[in-house]
Amino acid sequence: MEEQLSLEFLRVVENAAIAAARTMGFGDRHKADEVAVEAMRKTMDQLEMDGTIVIGEGERDEAPMLYIGEKVGLAQHAPKSLFPSVDIAVDPLEGTNLCATGAPNAIAVLAASEKGGLLHAPDLYMEKMIVGPSCKGAVDLDAPVADNLKSVAKRLDRGVEDLVVMVLDRPRHEKMIEEIRRVGARGTGVHMVMGTGGAPEGVLTAAALRCLNGQILARLVISKPQDAERLAKMGVKDTKRIYDTEDLAPGKKIIFACCGVTDGNLLKGVRFFGEGIRTSSMILTLDERQVRFVDSVRLEKRPDLKVRFN
Repeated sequence: MEEQLSLEFLRVVENAAIAAARTMGFGDRHKADEVAVEAMRKTMDQLEMDGTIVIGEGERDEAPMLYIGEKVGLAQHAPKSLFPSVDIAVDPLEGTNLCATGAPNAIAVLAASEKGGLLHAPDLYMEKMIVGPSCKGAVDLDAPVADNLKSVAKRLDRGVEDLVVMVLDRPRHEKMIEEIRRVGARGTGVHMVMGTGGAPEGVLTAAALRCLNGQILARLVISKPQDAERLAKMGVKDTKRIYDTEDLAPGKKIIFACCGVTDGNLLKGVRFFGEGIRTSSMILTLDERQVRFVDSVRLEKRPDLKVRFN
């Protein structure tokens, strides 16, 4: 599956990113998301696969396309084909407001695995803690912030004051940020990620971390009675369960693909020039253990074409 579809999924995220980038700076986040969704859906239907969206734009009655449970791929038009069955998690435009305002770090992203290889996460918040390969097994979601920082520092053979921790700047994280600073670590950086965010994004992150040999610990956040009822309908019995990386993305074959929409720390955004379009993407595969950064230039089909790369 990885060898057959990894470059195809690259095309999927590239097309979504290009479509979204054409709306950058217009201030319309809904339009940016809409065109990214349409481009991603159209490209997926050209792929030789029997795909199912397990994390997408919402439930069937909430989204016109890329909804949870939607079937995608050429198998829908050739039911007798022997195309691989694939579960897919998508976020056609991660950072809708970022794209709408021209701010950095908007991307198009997806993860794919064999059937059953990605957790069907509900659209709820989730507590998360993420570390790299050197610190796998060193952290505990229930432990105090100070204890986790000391454990990470010990694994990395450095002082806590030399750690940098990435936390989303939101009111719900104020106490956590205070604790991190009290211990002596600094905010924003690369050694560790902590905080509460979307569960679907947690599954996408887990897929990437499986490929990179990192770790995420996560627990669903129940903020209102309806959340508990929804989980019960999904068959989730232990609402306090702590999910490890392989619980969120248990697949044996995983593809993670993303493409920059606006310039970011990892990937450059889409660049339009007179003769074409340039994109910056990353593809990770678990079984093949490959990390590929792809710089693509799509050229116009004109007889007077002048090729340049800037």
